[in-house]
Amino acid sequence: MDDLARLFEGIPLDRVSTSMTINATAPVLLAMYVVVGEEHGVPRGKLQGTVQNDILKEFIARGTYIYPIEPSLRLATDVCRFVTSEGMSFNPISVSGYHMREAGATAAQELAFTFANGLEYVRRALAAGWTSINSRRGLSFFFAAFTDLFEEVAKFRAARRLWARLMKENFQATDAACRLRFHTPTGGSTLTAQQPKNNVVRVAIQALAAVLGGTQSLHTNAYDEALALPTEQSATLALRTQQILAHETGIPETVDPAGGSWYVEALTDRVEREARGLLEEIERAGGAGTGDRAGAVSGRDRAQRVRAAARHRVGGQRGGGVERVRGRSGGPIGAGARLHGVGGGAAAESRGAARETGSGNGEADPGAARGCGARRASPADGANHRGRAGARDGRGDFGRAAEGVGGVQAGVRGGTCRNNRIAAG
Repeated sequence: MDDLARLFEGIPLDRVSTSMTINATAPVLLAMYVVVGEEHGVPRGKLQGTVQNDILKEFIARGTYIYPIEPSLRLATDVCRFVTSEGMSFNPISVSGYHMREAGATAAQELAFTFANGLEYVRRALAAGWTSINSRRGLSFFFAAFTDLFEEVAKFRAARRLWARLMKENFQATDAACRLRFHTPTGGSTLTAQQPKNNVVRVAIQALAAVLGGTQSLHTNAYDEALALPTEQSATLALRTQQILAHETGIPETVDPAGGSWYVEALTDRVEREARGLLEEIERAGGAGTGDRAGAVSGRDRAQRVRAAARHRVGGQRGGGVERVRGRSGGPIGAGARLHGVGGGAAAESRGAARETGSGNGEADPGAARGCGARRASPADGANHRGRAGARDGRGDFGRAAEGVGGVQAGVRGGTCRNNRIAAG
């Protein structure tokens, strides 16, 4: 308690929102936070924030659970009941797909496994007397953003549409409860220790995908996090990446900016279809709360991870500066190295990249591009997305979930943020 009180010394707890990436011990940490608030003279009803409290994904992706599934789920739902009964403005569960994606899940699997867990939490919380399903404060979500720009945009669009449908179909929820409120961190496992400043570009693309997809809250990794905890310089650059997207691109001023693209609409339909198929398979087997289902999902995660590693070995997904276009010296660009003045070396890399894609004249090989001649899909049903991207200055060290390393993401909201509205189809 003394440590937590010292941590929040001088911080007005009635004027900030505290996000805690905590799971197995979430009830304990929330109780400690309530006591710190009382010592500051802040009543429980004035405390705001989020506890992740997503124990099911610990059985699937990270392994940091303490108790078996049933008592673990009872603790998680008790937090929901406590937050409601005390009138706290807290999200009692933030259902996380991030850790499963980092552990090897595909985009569709990330949605399916996350929503299977979400449905289980809602069912159990309602059975325990939780009355906030249709309130503004209910479940929130936590998804990863990877570098495949169009697939990630489609994933977020599919997620918003699918969750709205699931809530209507299963719980006859109100429009407010059907809104998918989610936070998005960029992908920690995509960062490379070799030529780490290349990670600046990766993070910018991933953040762009999240904003185009309608995230309400964003964490951008620092470029040196594959090497160590971020420096003040790298963390500031990560924050500036968000601020440029929020204030200079105009993207947050547009509702669903990628909507109507033939390719994006087709990808959205495909990701939703695949995710729903996997989700229905889990539901038919009894839902996400049974031990055998958690084990099966974990096994599928691991198998997908092995396939992803195999693709890397054969060159299907090679990282710039690691397996691809490393430069004349073949060595990494260090975190403190100067990036200017490379001159002819960069030109040589460019020519090499063109040759690598099968074109000898310095142009990209059209055959190497992903086929975009998809049939035009119908507009996203219920995709009346009204989005403002909120910037979040987060310095959480999101470790690789596959290695069982957790992260703490404490963010200070820095920008306007508007809940995205979804009219369920």
